[in-house]
Amino acid sequence: MATSLRRAVGTPLLYFFILGDILGAGVYVLVGEVAGQSGGAVWLPLLTALVLAALTAGSYAELATRYPRAGGSAHYATTAFGPAAGSLVGFCMLAAGVVSVGALALAFAGDYLRALVSLPTLLVVVVFLAVLALLNIRGVKESLGANAVATVVEVGGLLLVIGLGAWVVLRGDADLGRLAEVGAGGHGVLGATLAGTVLAYYSFVGFETSVNLAEEVEHPRRSYPRALFGALLTAGVVYLLIGVVTSASVPTDELAASSGPLLEVVRLAGGVPDWLFGAVALVAVANGALLTGIMSSRLAYGMARDGLLPSPLARVLPGRRTPWVAVLATSALSLVLALTGEVAALAETLVLLLLIVFTAVNAAVLVLRRREGGEADHFRVPAVLPWLGLASCLLLFTRIDGAVWLRGLVLLGLGVLLAAVNAVRARRGGRDRAEDGDRDAEVPEPSGRS
Repeated sequence: MATSLRRAVGTPLLYFFILGDILGAGVYVLVGEVAGQSGGAVWLPLLTALVLAALTAGSYAELATRYPRAGGSAHYATTAFGPAAGSLVGFCMLAAGVVSVGALALAFAGDYLRALVSLPTLLVVVVFLAVLALLNIRGVKESLGANAVATVVEVGGLLLVIGLGAWVVLRGDADLGRLAEVGAGGHGVLGATLAGTVLAYYSFVGFETSVNLAEEVEHPRRSYPRALFGALLTAGVVYLLIGVVTSASVPTDELAASSGPLLEVVRLAGGVPDWLFGAVALVAVANGALLTGIMSSRLAYGMARDGLLPSPLARVLPGRRTPWVAVLATSALSLVLALTGEVAALAETLVLLLLIVFTAVNAAVLVLRRREGGEADHFRVPAVLPWLGLASCLLLFTRIDGAVWLRGLVLLGLGVLLAAVNAVRARRGGRDRAEDGDRDAEVPEPSGRS
């Protein structure tokens, strides 16, 4: 039975994968929330979040080119700190991915779809997740081909908003003075910037999921850094322009109160029907769910292959060589979460879960470098960047609300339990191997006599 994945992903497909994952559904609602936290200078927390995300992205680029394996973050933590740490990190990534797909399934069945057609939520969620699972099982190349088309639509919609916002500015209906207004919600300049940065940081995450495709990339040591930093820079430029035109065009209070802040720009500029943005948003939601589903299934496959999850999850479909058991398992969990209606409460813990993962990844770079010795044959970042990445995670930890910590601790407790079980299994396996070695040593050598 085949157990390895097919290398079928080139640099352009990987670039679009990462860009599509970053430019997800969040950008269509986060701009307003960032304005509510930081004021009219929406660009400032967006820029800060881009810099902080790039620090950890450097650590991912180094580890993904050194260990191009589907396990991603979990494999790095296992290699650096042992199976217990790998289990916890993998669980945090897996929990975040599964919850995210469930939340996006519900979002797909929500107001954007109802603007076009009215269908039962249950039916939409089931069909939506089933189609995504089938596309995922069919093959990563087909999935990423669909992602490339969807990413073009997403970026096209955002470029449309940028163009319309620029038109509002040029015709004199914007207030550029709002771009210098920092401070909202009782925060000073620093507090408002950091509060907005936490929300803006969520809009940049997604790059971390791409490491789970490293085993399927044709030339990971060359392609991965180019695709990662290229996509992150592209997303950063698009987000900054979105922040500038939305803040300049729409009064801050209106922007913060809107659940569709980009639609406010479209309406203010005129000439574009509202339904168009509904359709673009549906593409963005579906694309985000597809990419996160690919990540979750590859992560579960990689963890199972490393012995951190049940071994059936490492089974690969003959011919297609896609992790079909992992795809079905993660899709089923996402369906359960979506149908319970409790995804919204869990979704707020995603940033917390990912910060735990990012902390472990930055620390793993520092630990593994000490073991490496000699010249590296993989991509390396300057030594100071992993330290700065660690500091950025600690800074953002302090800005997360206490209620989110309480919800996150429940999931972390499950992750710690899994880590403890795997640690016990690893110790037992070590003792069994040692006992087998002792028994082999006790077997007398043959004397050579008949």
